[in-house]
Amino acid sequence: MRPPERFAPDHPREWLNRARSSLTLAMSRASGVYLEDLCFQAQQAAEKALKAVLICRGIEFPHVHDLRRLTSLLEQSGEAIPEEVRRAGELTDYATTTRYPGVAEPVTEEEYAAAVGVAQAVVQWADERI
Repeated sequence: MRPPERFAPDHPREWLNRARSSLTLAMSRASGVYLEDLCFQAQQAAEKALKAVLICRGIEFPHVHDLRRLTSLLEQSGEAIPEEVRRAGELTDYATTTRYPGVAEPVTEEEYAAAVGVAQAVVQWADERI
């Protein structure tokens, strides 16, 4: 399989490519991989997709994992944020507390499926805007 076309690091398409790559990793159920790690990739997919839209709109953003903050920046710029994209905020903890042993409870199958579903919705939404 060929990798996607590369764009400049500040091009929204490159950020969207990275979002798709993270989403692919999130959906790869390899043996021995913790669901927490897959959920982190789902969070990363949503984060990169949101940042792609921010770049496309010419909006500077902080280097944070807080997806509520990123959706708020988009909303403040006049972008309508649908509920399934707003749910991206639920993924923020996967970039922080669930990445380390003993800080949070293990992720369940249901939580994993929900995280991937949200990430897919955010990536698709971003793709439609770029």
